[in-house]
Formats: sequence, C-alpha cells, structure tokens
Amino acid sequence: MHIGLIGGIGPAATDFYYRRLIKLAAEKGRDLDLTIVHADAPTLLANLISGDGAAHCGIYLRLAERLKAAGAEKVAVTSIAGHFCIDAFADLSPLPILDLTTSLAAWLQEKGMTRVGILGTETVMRSGMYGKLAPVDVLAPAGGDLADVHEAYVSLVQSGVPSQELKDVFIRTGRALVGRGAEAVLLGGTDLNAVFTADEAAFPVVDCAGIHAADIARCI
Repeated sequence: MHIGLIGGIGPAATDFYYRRLIKLAAEKGRDLDLTIVHADAPTLLANLISGDGAAHCGIYLRLAERLKAAGAEKVAVTSIAGHFCIDAFADLSPLPILDLTTSLAAWLQEKGMTRVGILGTETVMRSGMYGKLAPVDVLAPAGGDLADVHEAYVSLVQSGVPSQELKDVFIRTGRALVGRGAEAVLLGGTDLNAVFTADEAAFPVVDCAGIHAADIARCI
C-alpha cells in the first residue's frame, strides 16, 4: 500500500517516522511505497494555540489531495500536536486516515494501563490528548511544570536540537508524574523521541509515535 505522510511538523518528528517505517518495512521484507508532504511547524503551533482547527484542516486537505494525486491510499499526520483537529480532518480527507489517537487508545487498553502521565504541548496535556484515551486516566503536569514542559517542547520543535536543558525539564516532570501514581509517561509529542528513548528514560515511557508507526507499517 502507498502511504502518505503529512510531515514537517516538526522535522525531527518526520525523520523519526521515515526512519522507523524504513526499518519496519525491511523487517517485513517489503518495499516501502511512501510519499511525504511538508506542513509548516510554526503555522501548526499558531493554529493549535488559537484553536483554529478549521484553518488547519484546510491545510491538511490541500496536502491530502496532493498525496492522493501522487498515488497515496492512506494518510497519516506525523505530529501528535497536529492531531488536535484530526476528527474534523477525517470528515474532509479524500484518503482514509491512520489516526495516532486511535492506535494509542487501543494499545493502552490492550496493556491494561489505567493511569498514565503525559508530556507535550499545553493543549495535548490539558486535554489528556484530546480526551480520546478514556477510560485511561491521563495526568497532566501540575502547577508550573505544565507551562515549563510546553515551553520546552515548543523550543524543541522550533530548534530541532534536544539540549540537556530541555531534557532536564522533561525528565524532572516525568519523574513527578510517576510520583503521582502514573504507571508510565506518554511521549505526547513526536519530537520527544529526539530527547530520549524508552531504554534511556529515567521512568517508564510510552512511545506514542512508535505505536503509530507500527500501525502504519501493518498497511505496508
């Protein structure tokens, strides 16, 4: 199957999906039929903060039409923050959508998890990833930690550079979430994969983008 990716939001996230899908296709002994289009990360962040899902769906629609014209049969968004308008986009898209939130909700229930923490943008954290992970209880960072994580994540997306200072914010907050009873911490921003892996983290993590990529690879 020819997969279309809406990438660019941000570049590190797109690179993660590209490399992971190459690896998963090779493991299956299949050729990867893939087209990637570019969406602008600053525009995404502006629309996310303002809650302008209609404007962003318009961007996704144009890109999905371009992917369809290139022969893509399904489309996925390579950004967790970019899923803030995914339901509205699904109503407009000319291609079936491989939705990260659907993949993640199924995975959490399969693993029997009941309470998880989350790191990502403010919208992702406050909404418990758009309220789509029920019945799992999703804990957002408390107090000033929420703003610190949001600012650190936006800096990471914009720079693409996982500095030690940013990493310290995520690790400190992840430990606090586990201290509040989280069984694991969701990497609720795809670019967090550039900061640390599940093996390197100082607390249990759920690699949301990795789960999504595995579901995409099942279509290859």
